[in-house]
Amino acid sequence: MATRSGIGYDSHRLVPGGPLTLGGVRIPVPLSLSGHSDGDAIAHAITDAVLGAAAAGDIGEMFPDSDPANRNRDSLDMLRRAVARVAERGWHPTHVDVTVIAEQPKLAPHNAAMRAALGAALGIGADDVSVKGKTNEGMGWIGRGEGIACIAVATLERSESDR
Repeated sequence: MATRSGIGYDSHRLVPGGPLTLGGVRIPVPLSLSGHSDGDAIAHAITDAVLGAAAAGDIGEMFPDSDPANRNRDSLDMLRRAVARVAERGWHPTHVDVTVIAEQPKLAPHNAAMRAALGAALGIGADDVSVKGKTNEGMGWIGRGEGIACIAVATLERSESDR
């Protein structure tokens, strides 16, 4: 089996008004992420990691914010479409690891639901998706609660026959 890894990053500002969508899960807090789509920074970082691993472009190329059709787009749908794009090249995700850097909200109560939603969009099991939350220890724009950042790594495989 051939294996590749890709790295993705995304960040969005927190704005008043909820709920907050992260990892495909609506979290009942009075904040949301500002973005052209639904602002799901976890899904966006994973989408870029998946696309990057297959050298298949990036989220901005697939879903430009200049296209009105992408306004309020469901980020899990974007992820599913990215997975379909890499599948056309003979690749499929096998594992994803994402770290969310945020002062709030606490992710632990939503972790299982996020892993399940992301796994379904990726076509892998929830056990093959890792979501971890870290704070920024009060430093910088994240520490002041102005936004959330996410870093993701995706591992893709393809069989030798697909080379």
